[in-house]
Amino acid sequence: MICETVKQGAECGFMTKAGCGYNGGFCHPIVEQCEGCQKVMEVAQGKYCSSYPNPSVKWKTNHCNFATHAKTEAQAQQKINPLKASKRATKRK
Repeated sequence: MICETVKQGAECGFMTKAGCGYNGGFCHPIVEQCEGCQKVMEVAQGKYCSSYPNPSVKWKTNHCNFATHAKTEAQAQQKINPLKASKRATKRK
């Protein structure tokens, strides 16, 4: 439904006929880590996330899964056991 509280005129998954169904009844403004994300929308009251009503909760674990500007770190290659590697090498010969 269309938001009638903070992000007026924007599509919101938490909006119901009775009002905003999110905890507290309104969306929270973005946090510093959200700056540069494509999902940030600027309205008269400030900047808000178009995907999640409380961005600070998403950044508590050090990464927001909706963030378009944050790059995930590539995982290090898995260590190879030298004993197993030597056994595999002898089997190939």
